[in-house]
Amino acid sequence: MAQGKRGAGKSLVRATLAIHEPPVGTSTTPGALIKTFTFDFNPAQLQLSRRAQWKSTPAAAVRDGTVPEFMGPEPREMTVEVFLDSSGRPSGTSVLKKVESLLDCCEVTAKSIAAKQPSPPWVVFQWGSFSTARFTAYVSSVDVTYSLFGTTGVPIRATCQVSLHEIPAKTKGQNPTSGALTARSVHRVVAGDSLPSLAWREYGNASAWRAIAEANGIDDPSRLPTGIELVLPAAEEVGL
Repeated sequence: MAQGKRGAGKSLVRATLAIHEPPVGTSTTPGALIKTFTFDFNPAQLQLSRRAQWKSTPAAAVRDGTVPEFMGPEPREMTVEVFLDSSGRPSGTSVLKKVESLLDCCEVTAKSIAAKQPSPPWVVFQWGSFSTARFTAYVSSVDVTYSLFGTTGVPIRATCQVSLHEIPAKTKGQNPTSGALTARSVHRVVAGDSLPSLAWREYGNASAWRAIAEANGIDDPSRLPTGIELVLPAAEEVGL
């Protein structure tokens, strides 16, 4: 699972981790989008596993053992390594803030406490059209190794091992053959485009422009250069 800069080129679509509020009630659809964690470098490797559960009941009268009974599939688990590096800006705190946002995925959200259903965020990993690795999950663990520090002691390089555990559900937008959520789309900006107009065109709600801004790391929505390509989150990520 080793990863470095070599495995994280300037790809067209960056891997992201959409962090949502947990649902209220008995829903299995993630709640409102809290933030989109955009990877600085795409993963070099992903470790994905799934198990099938079988049960065998010993019987004294059967010499070679009984036929096992299939009990069902277990949820998927995925481990992804996140490499963060801001050594080009040694006085910055971006690595520290990004690590904190990952660690927060193991903390109960304020809104879920207010709803009297305490729960950490639900997340969805997304990397372009790689649908096999896309599923609703909770973060079961985050292991962080800091490997470089600035002159003030602030970490400027870190490697995070993030383990995701699937939350099985049938959500709207699923592909009936694969169970994968609808993949994000990519839009090339043309003259006259704005984030609200794109949000209206994509979701029928101009106020959803903030989700597009977060997904693409846009700090100033008034500056949208022609020709750049934007990732448009799926509707369920926006919470519509």
